[in-house]
Order: sequence, then structure tokens, then C-alpha cells
Amino acid sequence: MKIKVCGLKHPENINAVAALQPDYVGFILYGKSPRYMANLATDALQTIPASIQKTGVFVNESSENIDRLVTEYGFNAVQLHGDESPEFCAAFKGRVTVIKAFGINEDFDFEQLKDYANNIDLFLFDTKTKEYGGSGKTFDWAILDQYKLDIPFFLSGGVGLENIKEVKNITHPQFYGVDLNSRFEIEPGLKNIEKLKEAFKIIKNKTQQMKYGVNEQGYYGDFGGAYIPEMLYPNVEELREQYLNIINDDDFKAEFDDLLKNYVGRPSPLYHAKRYSEKYGANIFFKREDLNHTGSHKINNAIGQILLAKRLGKKRIIAETGAGQHGVATATVCALMNIECVVYMGEIDMVRQAPNVARMKMLGAKVVPATSGSKTLKDATNEALRDWIGNPVDTHYIIGSVVGPYPYPDIVARFQAIISQETKAQLLEQTGKELPQYVMACVGGGSNAMGMFYHFIEDEAVKLVAVEAAGKGVNSGESAATTALGDEGVLHGSRTILMQTEDGQVVEPYSISAGLDYPGIGPQHAHLFKTGRGQYVSITDEEALQAGLLCCQLEGIIPAIETAHALAQLEKMKFEANDNVVICISGRGDKDLDTYINYFGY
Repeated sequence: MKIKVCGLKHPENINAVAALQPDYVGFILYGKSPRYMANLATDALQTIPASIQKTGVFVNESSENIDRLVTEYGFNAVQLHGDESPEFCAAFKGRVTVIKAFGINEDFDFEQLKDYANNIDLFLFDTKTKEYGGSGKTFDWAILDQYKLDIPFFLSGGVGLENIKEVKNITHPQFYGVDLNSRFEIEPGLKNIEKLKEAFKIIKNKTQQMKYGVNEQGYYGDFGGAYIPEMLYPNVEELREQYLNIINDDDFKAEFDDLLKNYVGRPSPLYHAKRYSEKYGANIFFKREDLNHTGSHKINNAIGQILLAKRLGKKRIIAETGAGQHGVATATVCALMNIECVVYMGEIDMVRQAPNVARMKMLGAKVVPATSGSKTLKDATNEALRDWIGNPVDTHYIIGSVVGPYPYPDIVARFQAIISQETKAQLLEQTGKELPQYVMACVGGGSNAMGMFYHFIEDEAVKLVAVEAAGKGVNSGESAATTALGDEGVLHGSRTILMQTEDGQVVEPYSISAGLDYPGIGPQHAHLFKTGRGQYVSITDEEALQAGLLCCQLEGIIPAIETAHALAQLEKMKFEANDNVVICISGRGDKDLDTYINYFGY
């Protein structure tokens, strides 16, 4: 649910509101309003972060004046609150986000909105008054059931702390966000920051628990939970009780943000891949997680969890790894913090990812081979869990993906959410819009995909495409295409979708990419798949290797083979010329050079 705070006019108050990170802030340019921002200096808006849409609110203003004020104040959106025609609105579409406001009562004719459908981006439904909004009164929200168009809308009019929990009950599919104004004021135009903080807390908690987020019991729809042996219960319960308080602490957030910026090198670039764009007929963007310190997205979560472990008083770290990228990231942060580190890795993965094994050892980690089962990621995870059971007091297990018992899927998703958070701001800066048409990523357990999806999940206009490893073919008997081959069951402490036999035994997965060689997916991915919110597809080894080579030759970037699976999916998609498509380049391909060389014969 988006949050718009409207009716600002005092510079210090504007900065205080912006610090709460709403999605939109509104400035009223209507002289009869008590919140009219008359004579507000243009530089008062310059400190507002680019991730917040600055919205000019007009009532029957001339197009010339709107154009002038958009330029002077740098508005990203215009809210037209008067009697503006569809043609008048259309003149601004494409240059700024166009929001058309209507006063609603029981006699409102929703049919009239059809004429606006192709000329605006959003509606705003306010309480019908003799004037133009600002009554502070609510209307009967049940009337919204009569709205049938597919244009998202803001709800406005009399929303306050006393009724904001009722907003949570609105289930209309086009309900986009809430407009907060007069009921959060000390006086007209001066917002009560403490009241807004409380409202943001309620709304954002709601957002995380909406259709696709985790509930208080640790479930994403039918998936998730903590299916753990009694001996693991104290470890997981300690984490569950403390993780939100720790990671929401201001000191924690400051240290996390500082390390991401100055140690990891964030923000990672959002690169417009021009030759890819030309080839596939759309605007293709690469989110360059491969440029992070250690060469992949895994460091984001490793930084967050090592700080979490320190605050829990832990002295020893264990981890599992498949491609070695999470193992390297964990070994790196342990070296940084001078904490003992043990990494479990499948024996087969240790051979095919030998450079990363050497890196972990150079960083001071002990790398322990997992020699059971398929000797890959699944078996490494089993070994790490056994270690944790035997060392519950002093050891923290840094799980590298959005798998495992709750709260791990939520912890990892939150630490990886920086990927989509940055992407939104970067898209807005580069394209004028923060929402792309497609967001794509490869999926093993699903950590880079969840980070890439996180801040787009509730925006259902954004298509989420997750690419699994088909190995030698989905039906070849050597595959890791979990959603194509799997059923619901329990794997590594959570209910999810996994590949299993009829009597519930885990099927050994196969993929040429060690990071995707996993028989399940994280529980939130299972929920996105089951609800149809995400499209889950699969790519074979050969398709991925060809896509990796293409990326080298078109863009000069050697991707990890895991990432190449997501790139390969482009061959199977059709785009409109104006589509914006973001692909998470989850890791660099240095570790995979031997595989590439052997396959192509270089």
C-alpha cells in the first residue's frame, strides 16, 4: 500500500515528513485552500529524496501555469482536483504521473471515469464536497465496489488514526494507496509527525502482511512456518523473538547502511543494456549485483546477519554454500568482524567452484565438505543444521537464501530488499517512472530474486519472472525445476514446494549451476507461484551457457551461470517497445570460467 502525505507547506515540516519515506508528498497550489503553499521557495523541495514522488495539486489551473510550476518545483506528479477534462489530463501523461481526483458520494457515476482511463495514471477518490476536497470527512468506502476499471486509485478524505485500521479491510484489487492529510495536522499545512509515524507503522506492518507477505505465525499463505526438531527450538525461538527489534534499531540500521555503502560499494549500478535492448525490442536494464564486493548479491545478507549475530552475543558463525558466493560473503564478513567461520559445501560443488573454496580459505574460514546424498547444496544445508543443533549457545547460522525455518526467509528477504529499493529510485531517475513492466531473476532457493522482487510485489502491474534450472531438461531426470516437478512438503524447516518422491523422499536435483542446484524454493516463492503473482519458468544448462556467452559478447559482462539462466529467458519473451525490463545480474562469472571454457572449447 502506497502512502501519500498531502498539504505540506513548511520547509522543516517537509523534511520531517520526507524522513518517514512516504511514496508521495503533495503540495497544494490552489489559492482557496488553507494548505496553499504560497511563496514556498523552490529549494525547499530539493532535499526530498528521488524515491519520493513530489506531487503538485491543482484545481482548474491553466496548463501553462501547471507546466511552469512543474518545472520550477521539479514535480514528478500532478494531481488534478478540479473539473479537468480527459483531454486536459492527457496533455501531461508521459511527462509526469497524472492523478485525477474525484469527489465520491452515494450518487457518484463511476461510468464517467471510462473517458479518463487512457489519459491518466491514477485516480484519487475523495469525499464529495461543495468545494474541492479538504473536508476531513470520510465517505462510505463500500461504494468503491462499484469501481470496475483497471486504473489503480488512492483513497482520500478523512483518513485518520481512528479509522486507518479499517483501511486494512479494503480488498479492492485496484486499491493503490492512502492519502493522509488533515487528520494528521497540528494546524492546516503543519503535519503532526508523531501521528504520521504511528500511521506509517500500521500501514507498513499491513503491507508486509498483505497478500504476499509473511503473517505473525511465519507463514506466506500455505507455506513457511518452522518445522524443526526440538533440539533446534531454542536457537530459532531466540532469533524469532529478537530479530525485528534488533534490525529496526536505529544504531543497527546506521551500521548496516554504512557498511553497504562504504564496504560493499552500494548502490550497485542500474545499467541500461543498449545492445540487449536493441536485440529484444525493449528497454533492458541490468541491476549489477555482480559489482558488489565479493562479486554477488550474497554480501548484502551476510553483512546484515553478522551484525545480527554480534547483537545476539554469538562468537561463532556457520554457513552453507552452493556456488560458493554465499560462503565467500560469509567468510568475508567473519574476517571483517574477527569471528570464527565454518562453511559447509557439497563435495561436488567444491570441485566445480574451486576458486571460491580457495577464497574462503584465504579469508580464514574452515570449509567442510558434505559427502552425503548428491554432495551439493541440499546436503551442505543438512550438515550446517546438524552443526547448529550441536552448538546452540555460541553459534549463529547465516543461511544464505530465503529458505529454512521462520524467521530466516523474512530475515534474508529484508536484507536483500536493498536491491529493489535502489532499483525503484534508479528507474525513476533514468526513466521518470519507478515501476517497470517486468522484473526478472534466477531462482534456486531464491534470495536474489526475492531481493529483486521485494519492493515490487504489491504492485501487481509489475510482472515478476523467476527462472529455475531445468538442467538437462525438465523431464530428463536431471533437473532442478522445482515448480514444474515439485509438490508441497517440508524441506529444511519450512513448508514449501520441493521435488520429492511419492513417499516424500527428496529427489536429488541437478543443474550445471551450483547455486541453482537445490530441490526446493523459499516459502515466499512457493506462495507467489501458487497464487499466480509470479511466473516461474525454467532454462536448460545449454540455454544458460549460450545466454552467458551472448552477454559477454553483447555487453562485455561475464555473468555467473546462475544469472545466465535469467538472461536466457529473454529469448522466450515478447515485449512492447516501451517496456522497461529489469534483470538482476546476481553474480559475476569468474568462478564459472572453467565451465564456460570447457563447454565452448576456448
